[in-house]
Amino acid sequence: MGYNAQEQRNLDLVQAMFDHVLIPMDGDAADRFIAPDYIQHNQWVDTGLAPLKAFLRKVRGENPDAVHDIKRRFADGDHVIMHYHVRRFDGDPGFAVMDIFRVENDLIVEHWDVVQDVPSQSPNPHSPF
Repeated sequence: MGYNAQEQRNLDLVQAMFDHVLIPMDGDAADRFIAPDYIQHNQWVDTGLAPLKAFLRKVRGENPDAVHDIKRRFADGDHVIMHYHVRRFDGDPGFAVMDIFRVENDLIVEHWDVVQDVPSQSPNPHSPF
């Protein structure tokens, strides 16, 4: 898939945010990637950067060995979509996650996500990934 220069910058920004913030669950690194007043649509976290940092600290404390395995990523204009598999611990079937980020002025300014449990058994032979 070919991206224009801005879409590629947006994709690179979100990938870097995953590499430095979400994968290591390092809320302190979030300032480099996420606007202070960003809009959060996740129903488990309040809106803004400070609540996200607190959430990441909490999750890292509860699941220090969590894995975020990125399966695919897309950019379309000012939006970046990441599809990945979260496993909290060894043997965890985990979650299938789809994040949508809106980027403005080289910072993430808005976030939506959809999270689905990955079942241990399914009548569907196709993986969610």
